[in-house]
Amino acid sequence: MAGHTENEITIAAPLDLVWDMTNDVANWPRLFSEYASAEILSQEGNKVTFRLTMHPDENGKVWSWVSEREADRDTLTVKARRVETGPFDHMNIRWSYAEVPGGTRMVWTQDFAMKPDAPVDDDWMTDNINRNSKVQMALIRDRIEKAAAEQGRTPGLSG
Repeated sequence: MAGHTENEITIAAPLDLVWDMTNDVANWPRLFSEYASAEILSQEGNKVTFRLTMHPDENGKVWSWVSEREADRDTLTVKARRVETGPFDHMNIRWSYAEVPGGTRMVWTQDFAMKPDAPVDDDWMTDNINRNSKVQMALIRDRIEKAAAEQGRTPGLSG
């Protein structure tokens, strides 16, 4: 069995601002609440390889892994995968963006499978990702909308 999640949110901000802020991996610790650090390991064209480190969990364990992302501004999509898979057999992520009435819709799609010896199974991880994605997306929406307001940028206006 494998896991699949799809979560989306509409952000009341111009597409360019949403794209730029959510694809600035080095600043993810200021955008997401779960990441303590994001270290860029290499960047070549639109592909970035980076190490994410989370804040300690309830048991004091710090999770860290290397991922790579490739952004395609023309198609408004980003494909990502874990290079260091940890408890996952694989983890593939697709972000997509679209201008919609009132702002920008951002969709996260994750396809994954847990390793047989992982401490949790696909169903548990699916529920966890769905629950956490909603929290992180709402936080990202609020932070981007605040930045848009501070910059006087509203949906439908580029720049």
